[in-house]
Amino acid sequence: MVELRDAAPYVSMSNIYAAAGEWDNVGKVNMVMRERGVRKLQHTVGLKLKHKIHVFRANDKSHPQIGKIRGKIDVLANHMGKEGYKPDTSCTLHNEEEEIKAESLKYHSERLAISYALISMPAWTPTVVMENVRACTECHTAIKFVSKIVEREITVRDSSRFHHFRDGFYSCGDYW
Repeated sequence: MVELRDAAPYVSMSNIYAAAGEWDNVGKVNMVMRERGVRKLQHTVGLKLKHKIHVFRANDKSHPQIGKIRGKIDVLANHMGKEGYKPDTSCTLHNEEEEIKAESLKYHSERLAISYALISMPAWTPTVVMENVRACTECHTAIKFVSKIVEREITVRDSSRFHHFRDGFYSCGDYW
């Protein structure tokens, strides 16, 4: 028997089970991955600022300015709610309460990086962040709202394409 070392098929299978609410099978897939030493690529987002790369991970609290970053996210979330934004927790494939899912989405790596750019760069500066995997649909929607609220161009380069946001719109008309 050949053992798979590539995490992609395991992650896909786990996501299929999670979307179907089959949490026992998600656990089994994760156990097989651990037994075989298979690790999935950790989702990271980078932002270059003043010749330094800042790296963010979802719900990461290690950045020296994390208090200000999270504060900015909270302010943005309040404005987004007033604009009609509602988090889509269906993309969080975890067996948790809806409030916990929504809170986790709020601190995804893209949002941490963009919020850091907003508190660290002049208002007229376009924001460009790079991520090593594909952006989730929830962050895509949230970034549209943020681009409108802060009146700034935001470009996210993920593993598949460039996502360009301006004034609450995505450059491809939401063909994502």
